[in-house]
Amino acid sequence: MKEVNRYLHKKILVLGLAKSGVSAASLLHKLGAFVTVNDYKPLAENPEAQGLLEQGITVICGDHPIELLEEGFELIVKNPGIPYHNPMIKGALVKGIPVITEVELAYQVSEAPFIAITGTNGKTTTTTLVFEMLQAGSKKPLIAGNIGTVASEVAQNAAEENNIVIELSSFQLMGLQEFRPRIAILTNLYDAHLDYHGTREEYHAAKANITMNQSGQDYFIVNADQEKVMEAAARSKAEIIPFSTSSVLSEGAYVKDGWICFNNEQVMERKNVSLPGDHNLENILSSVAAAKLSGVGNDDIIQVLSSFTGVKHRLQYVGEYQNRKFYNDSKATNILATKNAVSAFDQPVILLAGGLDRGNGFDELIPSLKKVKSLVTFGQTAEKIEQAALEAGIKTIERVDNVEKAVPAALKLSEPGDVILLSPACASWDQYKTFEVRGDMFIDAVHKLK
Repeated sequence: MKEVNRYLHKKILVLGLAKSGVSAASLLHKLGAFVTVNDYKPLAENPEAQGLLEQGITVICGDHPIELLEEGFELIVKNPGIPYHNPMIKGALVKGIPVITEVELAYQVSEAPFIAITGTNGKTTTTTLVFEMLQAGSKKPLIAGNIGTVASEVAQNAAEENNIVIELSSFQLMGLQEFRPRIAILTNLYDAHLDYHGTREEYHAAKANITMNQSGQDYFIVNADQEKVMEAAARSKAEIIPFSTSSVLSEGAYVKDGWICFNNEQVMERKNVSLPGDHNLENILSSVAAAKLSGVGNDDIIQVLSSFTGVKHRLQYVGEYQNRKFYNDSKATNILATKNAVSAFDQPVILLAGGLDRGNGFDELIPSLKKVKSLVTFGQTAEKIEQAALEAGIKTIERVDNVEKAVPAALKLSEPGDVILLSPACASWDQYKTFEVRGDMFIDAVHKLK
């Protein structure tokens, strides 16, 4: 860890706990700051806050008292989930108190360079692929952020020879000052999190922050097929490395004559990639670019891409039973994700779908449902999805109570050679605490068949 003196004897407020807040508070305390932690959860129900109290850190729980801002704090480190329209954050900004997220602290203490990945879709898969490729190439990667250990914990133990591979959300990217990744990836941009950001423009601007401190010595890997991504690239000072799923490029990553290529070099035949789906090609191309820029050889890239079957709950291959292949795509909590999942397969698909009713219809799903052989529904939206399926011409539809019962029902409707796909197109909260729990129920049900 770098020697950092900037926080010595500084008054700093950590707003909101969870893992990132606990790590930030502990690190700042270690760096000699006078830290106050403020979390909404009452102290009696807050073991994280109790642990910080035992370290000698001031803890205020149960409320966010606005009068805290009168105590002369020089910096606020906020939980990424706290929006900027929160009264505490608005008040701090009016007073000119800087507001950052824990990722900024991680960068300041890290001896290792960062490879940072963001985008609306594909972040987790791309981050995992980059990590796996660097690991295969003996580049000593460490994984951090939303799918790994908290970044500031990883950074404290990272050495110069490591590479910290980190997935970043738009929430985290709004709280940066100096963060400068050696390699940044912007996979794609769609409308998302508008309840947090307020406007599409603010959301896109937050994503573009990933490159704001890069220089000509750094690389910015971008989706050449998306106009909004290329607008962000035009404002970057980094060396632009494009990728395209639809065009052959003069440089960057692309597909030509059935081969995945980088800078006019054939890396791997696409037919040998184990990860299904055209939408995953974006993730594959951007990760290949990052790996090649990091000095990973083709053999190591091929090893990863020929064996990688997906991140858990994201079009994850679960296994085969009676010549049916089972895929867990529980992370598909919206229509676009399910459309992508269904389009990933050439084989007949038995689709398992349904979940929380957010008031939307499923007309957008109808064109994709035309590829579906049979449908098994569950949850609050079962009737709505069934209506869309009837309009798509699906003749075999069965409704069940939950995901666990959907698996044997799907098996009965299927034939050898079919794909049985959980891709709900809905959030899980009507029946399951998280999409991970829902996906685990699916996996368990598949294993029970065997």
